Amino acid sequence: MIVEEIFNLVKYEIDDRAHIIVDTAKCANCDHKACVICCPAACYSWESGKLNFAYEACLECGTCEIVCDKKAIDWHYPRGGFGVCFRLT
Repeated sequence: MIVEEIFNLVKYEIDDRAHIIVDTAKCANCDHKACVICCPAACYSWESGKLNFAYEACLECGTCEIVCDKKAIDWHYPRGGFGVCFRLT
């Protein structure tokens, strides 16, 4: 299975409170933008010298927090009942 196929097997209950907080001031000094490259859900993008982030499609893998050496990402699982629901059956 490839990552793109996963999106056909998930559903989301989107919370109005983000479970990921990004300190974009720290991102301004980032020279590699690993979160943009590594996020399988493409929640991060870099446009016009600014990081854009959308938590709604997050697959909750935590990769972004692991690869961010600037400690700009504060990642937690969503509140109970919210987030991604994998339907792999």
